[in-house]
Amino acid sequence: MKRRLRATALIAALLLAPLLGMAEVQVMVLGSYHFANPGLDLHNAQLDDVLSPQRQAELVELTERLASFRPTMVAVEARADALPGRAVPGYRRYLSDVGSPDRNEIEQIGYRLARRMGLAQVLGVDAPGEFPFAALQAFAAKIGRAAELQRSVDEIGARTRAFEQRARSASVAALLREINRPEAIRADHAWYVGVLGYGAGAEQPGAELLGRWQARNTAICARLRQSARPGDRVLLLFGAGHSHLLRQCVLEQPGWMLVEAEPYLH
Repeated sequence: MKRRLRATALIAALLLAPLLGMAEVQVMVLGSYHFANPGLDLHNAQLDDVLSPQRQAELVELTERLASFRPTMVAVEARADALPGRAVPGYRRYLSDVGSPDRNEIEQIGYRLARRMGLAQVLGVDAPGEFPFAALQAFAAKIGRAAELQRSVDEIGARTRAFEQRARSASVAALLREINRPEAIRADHAWYVGVLGYGAGAEQPGAELLGRWQARNTAICARLRQSARPGDRVLLLFGAGHSHLLRQCVLEQPGWMLVEAEPYLH
């Protein structure tokens, strides 16, 4: 009987651990817009220079807010499969203050926060992936739905232009707070789900595109799972479009707890 009670108590403790803040790994998924405008998305925001004195002051303040999460690991949207420990070499350059600063969010948020926390390395956990949008467009044109598909893409463009307008007066923290709201995360993912409507029989370009997108994000989460250790507090910094699937993957890991980014952005 005592042995059974001890086993029951252990199971209960394991189930309650995430609720009590005792998860083996805590992960904050911080979705970001692309500071350096790399032009890799369907629509790309054109924003002011993140190296301006005003933006740099905002990033210093943002770093202090994120530091209150006390991250023990910072993982970013960079590929590092061939590197020891997935350590991104750019972080060593950043710590040495050699060369010109990069405008991208990996350096401006990820490296900056890692240095603030005294971390020895920043991990790159990105994975290669394909985005077969051309096949989707060709199928839509073939069945007379090209205009419908284009409207859905144009809606993304309209949201991007509206974001550009808000960025003229909003701080970096306020902009990140906006795109890390649950409703914004759902809206970003809704387009991917919507393309499932494009297909017929064995020809399923919508499912193929969504599947490839899911596969990339699953591979990202796998790299994080293989890198994190019990007790880690991870800040995972990726483009906001990844947030829904990365959050979902974190929630599905036994013993892991998802930490909402939004409260740390006020």
